[in-house]
Amino acid sequence: MATKGPVSQFIEKHYKHFNAASLIDAAKGYEKHLNEGKKMLISLAGAMSTAELGISLAEMIRQDKVQIISCTGANLEEDIMNLVAHSHYKRVPNYRDLTPEQEWDLLENGLNRVTDTCIPEEEAFRRLQAHIYKIWKEAEENGERYFPHEFMYKLLLSGVLEQYYEIDPKNSWMLAAAEKNLPIIVPGWEDSTMGNIFASYCLKGDLKPSTMKSGIEYMTFLADWYTENAEDKGIGFFQIGGGIAGDFPICVVPMLYQDMERTDTPFWSYFCQISDSTTSYGSYSGAVPNEKITWGKLDINTPKYIIESDASIVAPLIFGYLLGE
Repeated sequence: MATKGPVSQFIEKHYKHFNAASLIDAAKGYEKHLNEGKKMLISLAGAMSTAELGISLAEMIRQDKVQIISCTGANLEEDIMNLVAHSHYKRVPNYRDLTPEQEWDLLENGLNRVTDTCIPEEEAFRRLQAHIYKIWKEAEENGERYFPHEFMYKLLLSGVLEQYYEIDPKNSWMLAAAEKNLPIIVPGWEDSTMGNIFASYCLKGDLKPSTMKSGIEYMTFLADWYTENAEDKGIGFFQIGGGIAGDFPICVVPMLYQDMERTDTPFWSYFCQISDSTTSYGSYSGAVPNEKITWGKLDINTPKYIIESDASIVAPLIFGYLLGE
């Protein structure tokens, strides 16, 4: 095994206790999982694409350290938005101090705020809209249907966006995924900006909802993928944040085991969640991993880690460790 670089050495030297220890334990567990020939799912919630996680995630994809991704519709599109409109983004470090009037000013200037970062509507949303609509329409006219991520792959691989690139394309995780044709699951895609735009075309009678493959079809695709790839080893589950990006795919195992009565289906064989959600009143995102045993998702012996911290800090460090940086 190659010698780890300075980032990894720093983590091993200093991260000894509490969430820091959980971080290094989870990273080593992830590495062991891959070394045993098992595959890994990464789920992306929150605004991780806007946090530019692509800088590390794209290399994870290129080096085959993730075999399938589940993400929100926002993360699917926002990585591409950053790729084509980065210079038009605006940081607002004093976002905690903004008045409602200042927030309204941002809206009127076409700047949609995500914590301390504003996404430029015209250069990001509308720039993508013009090109993706043509791909949607062409598919419909040809009687073809695709998943949301497959349409995005067509958009990226067509080269039509290259004229707009504003970051090094090696830092776009979606471009890395498209080049590998990496399987992606996008539950609840409809609540994303592109999902809203697609719905608006349907309302206007310009497109049919059936042109876009559905969430049920994503679940059946994932069921087949899990069955084909888990063997008797199971798949690992590395969850960034909470929400539907994690809840949707993790359910495939109990569905196969209980509803399909395929009792030889292996449980998820590694589980880690990075989350700052607290355990309270029915919060699934804040639930400790052992709760998932009762739902038939994890085994008693599944390695389980929870890192209660900010994913924008933690995930790049774990990915850096896995990449030997």
